[in-house]
Amino acid sequence: MSGPLSGVRVLDLSRILAAPFATQLLGDLGADVIKVERPRVGDDARQYGPPFLNEPGGNESGFYLSTNRNKRSITIDHSTRRGADLIRELAEASDVLVENYRAGVLDKYGLGYEGLRVINPRLIYCSVTGFGQDGPYADRAGYDGVFQAMSGMMSVSGVPDGQPGAGPMKVGVSMVDILTGLYASSAILAALRHRDMISGRGQFIDLSLLDCGVAALSHYAQNFLISGVPAPRRGNGGFGGIPSQTFACADAEIFVVASTAKQWSALAAALGRPELADDPRFASVSARIANRDLVLQTLNSIFAQRSAAAWIAALEAADVPVSPVNSMAGVFDNPQIRHRRMRVAVDHPTAGSVDLIANPIDPTATYSAPPLLGEHTDEILTELLGKTPDEVAALREGGAI
Repeated sequence: MSGPLSGVRVLDLSRILAAPFATQLLGDLGADVIKVERPRVGDDARQYGPPFLNEPGGNESGFYLSTNRNKRSITIDHSTRRGADLIRELAEASDVLVENYRAGVLDKYGLGYEGLRVINPRLIYCSVTGFGQDGPYADRAGYDGVFQAMSGMMSVSGVPDGQPGAGPMKVGVSMVDILTGLYASSAILAALRHRDMISGRGQFIDLSLLDCGVAALSHYAQNFLISGVPAPRRGNGGFGGIPSQTFACADAEIFVVASTAKQWSALAAALGRPELADDPRFASVSARIANRDLVLQTLNSIFAQRSAAAWIAALEAADVPVSPVNSMAGVFDNPQIRHRRMRVAVDHPTAGSVDLIANPIDPTATYSAPPLLGEHTDEILTELLGKTPDEVAALREGGAI
């Protein structure tokens, strides 16, 4: 791999989503990411299907493929003495270690930060846990839905009170996991710069999914801190200028934003209702916010009269921000997505060509396919750790790999 992180080695002891997503981002930027998996079983995410890449019951689910490109896989049982020794050897030869075991688990095998910093003082050790290394919840297990609920994310998502189906709602995507992966990659990059430019030493990064979920609430949480008033749920509506939400057309839904005076005037003209631009109930952002229900009632009745395609064409011509509410097929048929090369094909050792989602930082980058379980075990042990074929065979016979 080439790229800005070329020469950086990442030892990836993580599974499932948040931390593997972080290490994939580092691999996309050119780091050599060594993914350590359990012999015969691998990352739990391999079984999170269907769908599976090759056949039902395979060990490469779409879930696994989404977070493990640009990595090499080695199988090691760290619970064995020789397996733990291999992890230590790899850590000594690495710049970064990422893990997402419960707090204290790896310490039992001498693989926690305090144990590894002795053999590699330059090691950056990133631990991703549900609740952090300390505090009353530190020993708890947790998953994305738990953190969406606990962080308050669900409280501001969902159908508004008083409407059919009202209540808090989980975001469909595992959003706290994804956001935590982004925070983790950013923290690791900062730690690498601090080590290389300032201290010469590594450090421990304690990252909590709950913390990241709360931080991601941004202005929703900040507004509460200064007002004491929680944000109401708006369903498919926004919290800024009005309108900013979905509207049902004659055949499908579209999302429209017309929050500025210019956009509102253009929207009124495109709708064939130019008088709405100067109506004192609607003419300013504040007036539209104060009369939200009336604005939406008026627009709903107008949009219902024509097809989504007709309204999209009219609004695009008027420079009013608008989009169809795309299905997955619609996403990848979008000419802008195709132009930006957000869907990329890679060669896979058993499946031929496999489509992946590109990294938006650099859509022109090249990628290697997510590895087969243990695909690079012998390569890593011989080339990186200098093991002989006989030593590798002995490690395999003993169950360490």
